[in-house]
Amino acid sequence: MDGVDKTHWWARRAVSVATSLLAGSALSRRSASCPTRTLSLSPIFKNPSLKPRNPPSSVHLSSDYMGFRSVRLLQISLRSTIQNPFSLTPLHAFCSNAPTTETPASEPSITPDSAPSSLQSENPNPARPLRGANRRPPEKPEDLVCRMIASRPWTTRLQNSIRNVVPVFDSSLVYNVLHGLRTADQALDFFRWVEKTGFHHDRATHAKIVERLGRVSKLNHARCIIFDMPKRGLDWDEDLFVVLINSYGKAGIVQESVKIFDKMKELGVDRTIKSYNTLFKAILRRGRYMMAKRYFNKMLAEGVWPTRHTYNIMIWGFFLSLKKETALRFFEDMKSRGVVPDEVTYNTLINGCCRFKKMDEAEKFLDEMKGRDLVPNVITYTTMIKGYISVGRIDDSLQLIGEMGSNGIKPNATTYSTVLPGLCDAEKMVDARKLLKEMAERYIAPKDNSIFLRLMSCMCKTMDFDGAAEVLKAMIRLSIPTESSHYGVLIEGFCKEGMHDKAVKMVDKVLEKGILSGPSEMESTAYNPMIEYLCSHGGTKKAETFFRQLMKKGAQDEIAFNNLIRGHSKEGTPESGLELLKIMERRGVASDIDSYGLLVESFLRKGEPADAKMALDGMIQSGHLPSPSLFRSVMEGLFDDERVQTASRVMNSMIEKGVKENMDMVYKILEALLLRGHVEEALSRIDLLINNCCVPDFDRLLTVLCEKNKTAAALKLLDYGLERDCNISFSSQDWVLDTLLSAGRTLNAYSILCKIMEKGGVTDRSSCEDLIRSLNAEGNTKQADILSRMVMGNKPLGGKRGKKIGGV
Repeated sequence: MDGVDKTHWWARRAVSVATSLLAGSALSRRSASCPTRTLSLSPIFKNPSLKPRNPPSSVHLSSDYMGFRSVRLLQISLRSTIQNPFSLTPLHAFCSNAPTTETPASEPSITPDSAPSSLQSENPNPARPLRGANRRPPEKPEDLVCRMIASRPWTTRLQNSIRNVVPVFDSSLVYNVLHGLRTADQALDFFRWVEKTGFHHDRATHAKIVERLGRVSKLNHARCIIFDMPKRGLDWDEDLFVVLINSYGKAGIVQESVKIFDKMKELGVDRTIKSYNTLFKAILRRGRYMMAKRYFNKMLAEGVWPTRHTYNIMIWGFFLSLKKETALRFFEDMKSRGVVPDEVTYNTLINGCCRFKKMDEAEKFLDEMKGRDLVPNVITYTTMIKGYISVGRIDDSLQLIGEMGSNGIKPNATTYSTVLPGLCDAEKMVDARKLLKEMAERYIAPKDNSIFLRLMSCMCKTMDFDGAAEVLKAMIRLSIPTESSHYGVLIEGFCKEGMHDKAVKMVDKVLEKGILSGPSEMESTAYNPMIEYLCSHGGTKKAETFFRQLMKKGAQDEIAFNNLIRGHSKEGTPESGLELLKIMERRGVASDIDSYGLLVESFLRKGEPADAKMALDGMIQSGHLPSPSLFRSVMEGLFDDERVQTASRVMNSMIEKGVKENMDMVYKILEALLLRGHVEEALSRIDLLINNCCVPDFDRLLTVLCEKNKTAAALKLLDYGLERDCNISFSSQDWVLDTLLSAGRTLNAYSILCKIMEKGGVTDRSSCEDLIRSLNAEGNTKQADILSRMVMGNKPLGGKRGKKIGGV
């Protein structure tokens, strides 16, 4: 197959596959509505303009021609298929050697014109727009420049990029760029740079940059730009200075506003009423009423007559400076000069009287306003309502709201924000619920969201929990985020009234929605009763989850911690309580002695005395003194668990704290230590007992050791007692000597007998003679001879078994 045949074959193949897919898709979509209809596909070659010049079967067609015709036929077929899925081109129309067949007369073809209207209306695929029809228009140069400056630092590279985009600047483009830049610094950099490119600023660009700089209080730059205008061949006008005076006034620099105003006269710039009005507003905003009066008189002397706007500013400023009488005199002067007051004038007067709580005068101005056929607006009514609420005339404010409705004036967000707190203070919750419902139905959200919290608090105080729930619903309707403080008010109210089931449901809702992670914090008076209830009724785990979310917001309430520890102790999960105790220690939260006691007892009930001892140590470290019974419980638990040394450490802590009870348990621990070979530890505990005036019974301990043949422990204990001159009976000493001799430890018996005799004690002659014979038998003749002479020296002193011989 040569190149021409390959091109022809691939073109026919591509067109056939694409058309088959489109035809199959269209037929499958219509098979449900018309399953028996036979579609006659109209051939596209009926249009003479689309027929090829040569027969399709010619093999001498060039590849360019076949490729072009194939693509053209494919485009026509696809477009006709998309617009009307019932008019499809037959596949053989694209074949070069296929015979052309006509549509049978008995089966009329369905065309877009002849198709039923129901089928046309059901077409799910409308005509597809041409490629590029929905493409966005090209970006304007000023928008492109603003985007470049906003996304890149102001460098020479950026400047060159801007020059590539806009080789030549005109006034409108520079003005739009100055207006569209994000920051005033960017606008100032562009303003200065574009002048270096050869562009000459005009009055419009100067006004725009001064306006941008004045908004952000970059007033020195704005001032320099205005004063440099003559260098650029531009004249000053009043509007530029008005912007500068207003900017200085908003920045609180009144002196500069006055200087700029005085400078206008030196520079030859006309000062009309517009400049004076701006100056008055700047002066009176800072309370400089005397200066305002001087310049007002100066204005009249220059022949500049005040307008209604001028008087409105003066009245507003003097009321702001708490000069009510002066403001009223300006109002009288206004009427005497024939200047007719408007709604703004009366609203200013009413607001000033309300600030002074002169509601009688405010009512007089309202009546005068109505007498002049001026219709009070929502600002007028809201101001009067605010004044009535400030003096406690709640009924008059409600009457005024009714008057607003009868006059077709609807309250706005400020009105609701004004009247709802007043109704809460007056405990008129029925009227408050009515206004709240109206506000929610009109989808008006107040500017201050704290109103909702106040409403809920007042409703809960009056036990109107349904009303408080309506407040939450209104917040959700108005798309105002509900916070933990709002739910906390409800939880607190439910707990106070004993409605704990509803409070638990509210806690579940709070945990489910993650409301506690919001910006506000829940008061401790709200969550403490809830935590206490849950811990007392088997819900400690839920209470801990609740409180841990509060801890993320910084809550460190010791009452909540201790309630949780008590709850875990009661429910048999002291490990969780111990973890909470560690958190309390790290955060410096004070613990409760009862919580520690319950936790220790819970560990003991669970059969974990070691953890109980750990909790007891934490209790002591926190500055609490455990009770003697608690010490005893822990020592018994450890002793029964064969943790004698650990019990010994608890005993040590008990003695150090001055607890002298439980001495029977002390003897048991000392005996166990001695019997197990922990002699040094036992002796240190005995030494602690002696130092705390609790001398143990040495005879009892020695008797037990001799019975158990613990000769080494008995020897050390007896030696310890002799060195400290403790009361030890002769029988105990003799028993120890007999035990040592029986065990063959003659030298130890010899040494202890020498100490006994040095302390002035004596023993019977038979024991000494037995010891002498044993020493001689073992070859220790020297020790036997010494002992013999000692016995002979003490011959007159005889003693009987059982007599106390050791001095204290």
